[in-house]
Amino acid sequence: MLAVTFADLRFRARQFAIAIIGVGLVLSMALLLTGLAAGFRAEVADTVDGVGAHTWVLSKTAQGRITAFAAFSDLQALAIQNESSADHAAPLLVAPFQVAHGDNKTLTVNLVGVAIGRLGDPQVTSGHRLSGPDDVVVNATLKLANGSIVAIGGKTFHVVGQVTHRTLVGGGPLMYMPLLSAQEVVTSGQPLITAVVTSGTPARIPGGLVALSPNQVINDTVGQLSTAISSIESTRWLMWTVAAAIVASLLYVAALERRRDFAVLKALGSSSRALFLSLVMEAVVVTLMATVLAELVVNLLVPFFSQPVDITFTAYATLPAIAVVVGVLASVSALRRVTGADPAAAFG
Repeated sequence: MLAVTFADLRFRARQFAIAIIGVGLVLSMALLLTGLAAGFRAEVADTVDGVGAHTWVLSKTAQGRITAFAAFSDLQALAIQNESSADHAAPLLVAPFQVAHGDNKTLTVNLVGVAIGRLGDPQVTSGHRLSGPDDVVVNATLKLANGSIVAIGGKTFHVVGQVTHRTLVGGGPLMYMPLLSAQEVVTSGQPLITAVVTSGTPARIPGGLVALSPNQVINDTVGQLSTAISSIESTRWLMWTVAAAIVASLLYVAALERRRDFAVLKALGSSSRALFLSLVMEAVVVTLMATVLAELVVNLLVPFFSQPVDITFTAYATLPAIAVVVGVLASVSALRRVTGADPAAAFG
């Protein structure tokens, strides 16, 4: 039966090649959607973990989201710093803002005001760290070279360093600046902040504030994107269905064309089960080859997305297993043609 299966694969090589390309493209879209959905969490995790804090203190009205502009007095940072169990407390101010660059070019960024040399002050991959009131450090996706000049809130700043993997809410790049400068452009100089980060856990929290672990902050921040993630997940399931439909259509047509072959094989003693397993094997071969193509295509497409795409090893590893399931389910479409083959038709 193996010989018959591979003989049919060779005989219908063109049809199977077309199916492999079609299924491969669909599976690549499904894998890409998996990476996009995971990317929402990965970008928040990279940004939060990059601060290096053990505890985040936010306003209760922020509901755990660092993207919610729920500001409070920076005097609260001093109160938390005075807690013996709250080591190295530092204030942060996070807010979306418009940045002007070049010839009337406007960029949307997430401004992050940090205390220079303390928690939240980012390590750079090129250039140097913040050192003066007119310095900014930018995420590399902004494509602003070190030495570039940007205008923020009517003030001029110089790009002095670059960071990577620092984005929020679907690839929105971060731009870091000294806290006092951020307060001047965001809150008109009012001493407001949106978070206090510490390397310890404060025993007492001022009224109206709440202490959260980095993981809680990540979960709550990603939670605001639950609708978008759910939509992506639903589309991914649609991709699996389309892939199964393509393979099912191919096998159904092949089964129609092989009705006489099935009759002959049954007359020679082959069982309906063996013939069906032959079709299953053909479907599995198609989907596994499509999986290889899909993973190659995805690796080519990922660099073109500004939104972080986080395709884990687990996603790559489970794709072949999912492809096998798709192939087996698709084979059911031809089951009736196999079991309905009449051995007598081989002689008439």
